[in-house]
Amino acid sequence: MKRNETIAAIATAMINSGIGIIRISGQEALDVIDKIFCSPSGKRLKNSASHRVYYGYIKDKDRVIDEVMVLVMKAPNTYTREDTVEIDCHGGAYIMQEILKVVLENGARAAEPGEFTKRAFLNGRIDLAQAESVMELINSENEYGRKNSVKQLKGEVSEKIKNIRKEILHQIAYIESALDDPEHISLDGYQDQLKAFIEETGKKLEKLIKESENGRILANGISTVILGKPNAGKSSLLNLLAGEERAIVTEVAGTTRDVLTERVMLGELSLHIADTAGIRDTQDLVEKIGIKKAKEYAKKADLLIYVADSSIPLDENDNEIIELIKDRRAIVLLNKTDLDGLVKETELRERTGKKVIPISAKERTGLLELESSVREMFLEKEAFSQEEACITNIRQKQAVVDAYKSILLVKESIENQMPEDFYTIDLMDAYEELGYVTGETVEDDLIDEIFSKFCMGK
Repeated sequence: MKRNETIAAIATAMINSGIGIIRISGQEALDVIDKIFCSPSGKRLKNSASHRVYYGYIKDKDRVIDEVMVLVMKAPNTYTREDTVEIDCHGGAYIMQEILKVVLENGARAAEPGEFTKRAFLNGRIDLAQAESVMELINSENEYGRKNSVKQLKGEVSEKIKNIRKEILHQIAYIESALDDPEHISLDGYQDQLKAFIEETGKKLEKLIKESENGRILANGISTVILGKPNAGKSSLLNLLAGEERAIVTEVAGTTRDVLTERVMLGELSLHIADTAGIRDTQDLVEKIGIKKAKEYAKKADLLIYVADSSIPLDENDNEIIELIKDRRAIVLLNKTDLDGLVKETELRERTGKKVIPISAKERTGLLELESSVREMFLEKEAFSQEEACITNIRQKQAVVDAYKSILLVKESIENQMPEDFYTIDLMDAYEELGYVTGETVEDDLIDEIFSKFCMGK
């Protein structure tokens, strides 16, 4: 890829709609548009004022393709910091393709996925963390994901990382200067000062790591698995949460044999719910496979919802489920409370050690308390602030984890009275690892891989 080439792409979805946008960026962008755009005044857009909208027609020689509005934005005050043109045309898929075709025939080349944002990064307008937040914003599934992505795009996470890197670099510079010029810069008593700095920095990184897990879960949706014995009401619960008949519900035990997934909104939280086969001892081969799948899904879930049938006594199958939810984020729903109950809420709470919510999927009761419990579990009890931007990207989190490990090595070296040059090695490792978050120490291959996952035209 040559950065001095002018690129173009369709920036809107390739479906028939009210308006379509073709984006052009690069040093020849204005020359390209002047070859194909005809305004009533005949004025060339290259000589026109920047950040203005111009009315006219896109033509291919003598053929008029469409009536359009053209937005002209001259460097450096653009998304890519290059001359940029956006053609707003009628949103027919064929029309957009025809306009892009004539743009490419007149000096531009087709942009690669994410190449506009990649140029914004390479030209210094945004850092890598901000660039990745663009796709996270596009893919956001709920209000929390949207708000957090906007904060990341504004640079809130980057600012935290850059401040920590700046402080680490100061310590490295001080040690190196003292080692080079011991007559004028003393390291006497410096170990205590460095130890205090390391402990404070470790707390900052630990906070970023801890918040990133909850942030990721909330932004991407809570992976949720519904567990229970056959006919306990798991599928009825899924249908109730989904607001439609997604799962087959019958009085025949073992109806659900495979995993059925559905994304639902529970208040402001999004849940990726998996309804699984009822757990019981069975000789049916297909049902056994379904039960095995249920257990595998449960191991990977962020949240487990155990649906217990209040109308039948607890048995060995319930004991197996209780063991699955042990030491996990889990909520117990005591279903069929509209019937005469044989299982009491207190008994189930004592057996599971979890919060028990009486519900009736048939009567549609208990959902508000379920919503409140999930919110408390993932937001309030974790002392998690929704007001601060947090890392939700796995790549960025791993870089912070690696930096934290290097910081712990510095602490270990101090405690073991190691020479000062050992400190700088691990401090520099931490500094470089944090640079991977913002892209200041990232390799070209990784940059290419990151932007290849972007959508076309962004």
